[in-house]
Amino acid sequence: MSDKLKTAIGLMSGTSMDGIDVALVRTDGLHIVEYGASLAVDYPAAMRKKIEAGLEDAKQIEGRGDRPATLAQLAQEVTDLHINAVNLFLQQNGLTSNHIDLIGFHGQTVLHRPEQALTVQLGEGERLAKATGIDVVYDMRANDMVAGGQGAPLVPVFHQAIAANLDDEFPICFVNIGGISNITYVNGDELIAFDTGPGNTLIDQWVQTCGGIPYDQGGKIASEGRINHGIVDRYMAAEFFTKSGPKSLDRNDFPPLEMDAAELSDGARTLARITATAIIRATEHLPQTAPPKTWVSCGGGRLNSVVMGDLTALAKAQGATVLSAEEANLEGDMLEAQAFAYLAVRSAAGLPLTFPTTTGCDEPVSGGVLVLAQ
Repeated sequence: MSDKLKTAIGLMSGTSMDGIDVALVRTDGLHIVEYGASLAVDYPAAMRKKIEAGLEDAKQIEGRGDRPATLAQLAQEVTDLHINAVNLFLQQNGLTSNHIDLIGFHGQTVLHRPEQALTVQLGEGERLAKATGIDVVYDMRANDMVAGGQGAPLVPVFHQAIAANLDDEFPICFVNIGGISNITYVNGDELIAFDTGPGNTLIDQWVQTCGGIPYDQGGKIASEGRINHGIVDRYMAAEFFTKSGPKSLDRNDFPPLEMDAAELSDGARTLARITATAIIRATEHLPQTAPPKTWVSCGGGRLNSVVMGDLTALAKAQGATVLSAEEANLEGDMLEAQAFAYLAVRSAAGLPLTFPTTTGCDEPVSGGVLVLAQ
């Protein structure tokens, strides 16, 4: 690969379906040289409803190219919102397309069935490249599945790159608490990653259904409730938690809590405990001779004080410390967007994005589709 530094924009819309994160990174695809500006653009409420409907339509998908019902139109609308986000980012930061070498475009996941080697992210890379005048790398998960992998998580190699700059005690576990939670265990060259269980999804579904509230901001609702340990035990009895990694989840793999199972705050409190417990249970599938000493929390769930309080207490019982991304001098809301900028540069250079110990692929494999703007 060329050792020339690339300036890349990463675009991420996660399983929480709340909007688009935009972040700039300068990198050679090996080391992170510089983090640049970032921007969060919320999805309009109507778009979030369309994506939720799209999740239902996506259940009909049998092949990666299938776009039943509303999905073809939704893919175009999702792409157009990403185009607008890129243009707004460039405008706000006094940049033009000439300043940017690549865009790493994740798209909006509507289906993830690793057992069928099937993953679908809505987003038209060609449309994005043409509209912005910037080369685009997209569809980064599919090649991993062709190589026998789960297609997720993709961010671990980025975590390994940023861990090299941290002064905290190793082994370090990055935990990203989005709609689904996932971890990356870094100990020198040793890299292990997998999804751990529900992140914000069950909590969001609960407060939306029972309270008409989009999400439990800061964990305020949960802070007023009590834990129903019977519900915790029922969720934690799922076979998923006994499986070693690599493993990954679709946001619908854990059923929502039944409406009559608890009152609003007790349900939120109980689901917060489930999120934290699922993360800590991951240590059962990590090297027992070198358990995590430091946890670095990323993603929107790190802002839920109840989830973080439970996680901190459970980690302390194992002799580990929990830090927020900000306490580790990282930008917690933007790590995934930064990761996709980094992954785009690696992809364009033919470097591996995934590894047998992160997704279960047969060998380290690159991925992504490069679309040239010209």
